[in-house]
Amino acid sequence: MSTEVRDEDENAAELKIGEEFLKSKCLMNCEIARILDHKYDQLQQMSDDATNQISQVFEKSMQYVKRCSRYKNPDAVRQVREVLSRYKLAEFELCVLGNLCPETVEEAIAIVPSIKSKGRKLEDDAIEKMLHDLSLIKKFE
Repeated sequence: MSTEVRDEDENAAELKIGEEFLKSKCLMNCEIARILDHKYDQLQQMSDDATNQISQVFEKSMQYVKRCSRYKNPDAVRQVREVLSRYKLAEFELCVLGNLCPETVEEAIAIVPSIKSKGRKLEDDAIEKMLHDLSLIKKFE
């Protein structure tokens, strides 16, 4: 049996990413940062020397998601998910758009081409509105 992946099997541009990914809940970097912050606080409360309990992988992961998070405020994080959910996006699409925060329709389509795919094609006006709503959240955060 060949382990080679054929082009028609998986293609993120067409949202062919496998059933397990389509059914899974994805998290944006800002959501992961909140979870890791909470876990870090728990570790600090459990020990006087929390640095002994925190692995290097945990620390680097926390630094990465904080550095790459576009939204810091918990209300803003919730609002981003709500705004993107209105557009019936797949979890994968929602997280990519929430993480990368494209500013133009062309940018959004370039990073998530599946939002223009057949059967669930978002019109440019809808994408523009979605991006505008996201920019308002970021502006008032």
